[in-house]
Amino acid sequence: MPPPGIVIEGLCLRYAGESIFENLSVTLPGGRFSALLGPSGVGKTSLLRIIAGLEAPAAGRVYAEDNAPLAGRVAYMAQQDLLLPWASALNNVMLGATLRGEARDPQRAEALLHRVGLGHRLRALPATLSGGERQRVALARTLYEERPVVLMDEPFSALDAISRARIQELAAELLDQRTVLLITHDPLEACRLGHSLWVLAGNPATLGSPLTVPGAPPRAPDNNSVLHMQGELLRRLAALSPA
Repeated sequence: MPPPGIVIEGLCLRYAGESIFENLSVTLPGGRFSALLGPSGVGKTSLLRIIAGLEAPAAGRVYAEDNAPLAGRVAYMAQQDLLLPWASALNNVMLGATLRGEARDPQRAEALLHRVGLGHRLRALPATLSGGERQRVALARTLYEERPVVLMDEPFSALDAISRARIQELAAELLDQRTVLLITHDPLEACRLGHSLWVLAGNPATLGSPLTVPGAPPRAPDNNSVLHMQGELLRRLAALSPA
């Protein structure tokens, strides 16, 4: 089955009487990378949590275009790696199955760690791993879930520039053909990875028209389309910030 598109219809979210967004509607295309940017506190993480079923909106709904339930088809990768400090890299990859009481598949987990370049660190504890290695374990854990929809909340923001570029390329390769929504504050990251770029802004927040980046991710940082789109994205974001 191809990965479904995600339909967000008439979504409203309010905290303590304040409206975060009202009547938010958008369709995220199936099998594509969508990048979401916007000021801090505008509701990006809350939107991700609503899609994941971790938070309830005040009104509206989120559903898959194929009308099958989203529950059980979503993997969530947070900004922090959230590795258990007492568990090996291998056991951290299989954490979801462990928590659900399901049979674990060490061979598949090991294959994924090899795929992300950590085949030599299977038994390593998180404290012995670099920041980039920990994020690779978190990516392998996300892939182990084998879900068609992947939600990512600034997962690479803590990495240095070189590690970040490498793991972006890895994520683009390993998540190809999934329905991915990536929150990022980095216009270059959005332009390298996203097929569609969205900006959430305002009070209450709204989504502007999307930017479409030609070519397949991961795009080179000096790609002409990337440079052009990065400039346009920066202009949009700058227009939202007070002088």
